Amino acid sequence: MKLTEHFTLAELVASSTAKRLGLDNTPTAEARANLERTAQMLERVRAQLGGHAVIVTSGYRGRQVNQAVGGATSSDHQAGQAADIQVPGFGKPYDVAKALVPHLDALGIGQLIYESNGASQWVHVSTRVQSRPANRVITIAVGRGTYLGIQLV
Repeated sequence: MKLTEHFTLAELVASSTAKRLGLDNTPTAEARANLERTAQMLERVRAQLGGHAVIVTSGYRGRQVNQAVGGATSSDHQAGQAADIQVPGFGKPYDVAKALVPHLDALGIGQLIYESNGASQWVHVSTRVQSRPANRVITIAVGRGTYLGIQLV
């Protein structure tokens, strides 16, 4: 089912972890409505980045799936309000994050995180605006710390 021109519900709920562990990753009605808003935000991101394809590496995660992947208990993924993305046609995740920061409000991005676990990098975008402004744009180097702004780690 298409949510927007370039994003489908199946794409935003796909989870290799759920499949491997036999977990149900069907979104609630509220999460489904949030996924539509997330897909609309991703369309704006795609347009801002020159129309390059946005690859969703992680979208909606039900509670059990989120727990299985080690996600934060307060993760916006569980509400259908977040997606982890890569945009190879535009550049590396660091470049994507830097390009999006000046346009957060226009794109409807409530939080942007550049994340790296050493082996791979991605950009987390969420439609939920953070209660603490300092948490709106951060870098997370898994196992090494969290930093304000977009930092090359």
